[in-house]
Amino acid sequence: MTDGEDDTVGETSEGLQVELFHPESDREPGDTNIERFGFDVHPVVFPIALVLIVLFVALTLSFETIADALGWTMVAADGGTTTMDAQNAFNVIFDEINANFGWFYILVVNVFIAALLFFAFSKYGKIRLGGVEAEPEFSTFAWMAMLFSAGMGIGLMFWSVAEPMWHLGTGGGNLFDVAPNSGAGAQAAMGVTFFHWGFHPWAIYGLVALGLGFFSFNRGLPLTFRSVFYPLLGDRIYGWPGHVIDLVTVFATIFGLGTSLGLGAQQINAGLEVVSEDVTGSAMVDVATTPQIAIIAVITAIATISVAAGLEGGVKRLSTLNVYIMFIFLGFLLAVGPTLYLFDSIVQNVGFYLQNLPYMAFFTESFMGEGVQGGYANWAHFWTVFYWGWWIAWSPFVGLFIARISRGRTVRQMVFGVLLIPTAFSFVWLGAFGGAGIYVQQVLGDANLQNIVTTQGDIGNAYAMFAMLESFPLTTITSVVAILLVTTFFVTSSDSGSLVVDHLTSGGKHDVPRTQRIFWAVAEGAVAATLLWGGGLDALQTASITTGLPFAAILLLMVYTVYLGLRSEYEILQSEEFRERIGEISGEGEVEIDRSGGDVVTGVREGTESGSSD
Repeated sequence: MTDGEDDTVGETSEGLQVELFHPESDREPGDTNIERFGFDVHPVVFPIALVLIVLFVALTLSFETIADALGWTMVAADGGTTTMDAQNAFNVIFDEINANFGWFYILVVNVFIAALLFFAFSKYGKIRLGGVEAEPEFSTFAWMAMLFSAGMGIGLMFWSVAEPMWHLGTGGGNLFDVAPNSGAGAQAAMGVTFFHWGFHPWAIYGLVALGLGFFSFNRGLPLTFRSVFYPLLGDRIYGWPGHVIDLVTVFATIFGLGTSLGLGAQQINAGLEVVSEDVTGSAMVDVATTPQIAIIAVITAIATISVAAGLEGGVKRLSTLNVYIMFIFLGFLLAVGPTLYLFDSIVQNVGFYLQNLPYMAFFTESFMGEGVQGGYANWAHFWTVFYWGWWIAWSPFVGLFIARISRGRTVRQMVFGVLLIPTAFSFVWLGAFGGAGIYVQQVLGDANLQNIVTTQGDIGNAYAMFAMLESFPLTTITSVVAILLVTTFFVTSSDSGSLVVDHLTSGGKHDVPRTQRIFWAVAEGAVAATLLWGGGLDALQTASITTGLPFAAILLLMVYTVYLGLRSEYEILQSEEFRERIGEISGEGEVEIDRSGGDVVTGVREGTESGSSD
């Protein structure tokens, strides 16, 4: 077929996408927006989100004054009472949510995995995001680099050594009855770490990305969370029900991102102290809240420059750079570390994870009780439930970003890409760095260098990565590379978050003014810095998991709406009307359609007048 015919079919399929699939509505994304001072914002979502975020931050900073006026007290270190501060208030909220709703978090995340696999393996798997002739905007490598960098880069850098070492010291917490700091304890530690960073978080991201991408690209609805509920709400998504959904999404995005930015600032701060001490003989950088706020300010400035360059010029390039640096860093450790030990352990860890996945996935700590001999009270609440709440709070941010870059891919391609490739890389990364930490701890021992577990307990999890690197060559250089990686992940997370909040507060427009992108990049850094100052990392974590709770219920409902949308699309793709309309406009008579997914197969169907005589 000629190029002209290709263009005709492309225009045909795009027109049919509007004619047959888009809802009959005169509403368009951002059609009520206010355009002023370089902004293009939704008249309700933008101002209310801004006011509520400012109020939350102000409440955090002034909490102790308010608590003193209301007479709220807490137990002091000397056994007496003192005025409750923000950090302790956040701890109380955090504990209550985890204790009372932990079972719900664990249940719904397993539902999300089951739903995502059903969509991928079912007849809906070949439906293409964007329509039957949509083509991917980015190469597979660039696509994977962007979704991985946005997904959990900072978290992997922070926890890849710290979490296995922590679980090593507890024998895998309450999940496994093994001795701490033993060989079985090391296996349990790696299995638990793989569990927290494996299929479950990426299933949450993939489900959200599927819903947002489908309803935006295939239905022509705004690229915001309200659109996912069109099958239930209809045009009411443009009213207050939609406004509330998008406001909750903005909060989850801002505070979920703030948690990661706080972790990143802590690790950069710790790394700068370690490197300065290695180079000068004395620590030139203190590890404290003030330097961490300064780090957030500097990197937010860099992120602002990057986000101003847009998705193609900024985020894509930095995400690709991240992946290259990660591969170099990973390759170096595998080469100079205990290579055979690491490869052996990675393979064994994957098997252990898969073997115990059903047990770990539904573990709620029901029969452990508090203070059980040999157990760790509420271990699952502080680890698994927190992670699931954090991932759910991140899901609007990561899911919307993945949807934004996944147009042109089939449901099956997107699900497998999101679920398998980042998970596989995470396993190799965690297995290498976590395995190296366990090797230093168990094989080299204290006689080699400082005990990593002791380092964690004495000065914090942020040091675990750098304590492990001290046992291998070129410590200062590898520490600098680790700082660089955290920094670039910091920037790409801020970039991606800004683009996502832009979509949410601009009525779902795909393109927003540069001024607006810069505004949200600065706002995210400011929120993370002020919450870090007012309530420490506890404030960020509590804000994240609190917004994650209502979002878990929203995502559960979203499973049903995505099913309704895919079922409707599949029925239309199977209809004779769709095939006949393609044939009429293309001028080819009746055109063959791939019945499993609706892709156009140009040419004349056998048996028609202009076809063969068979």
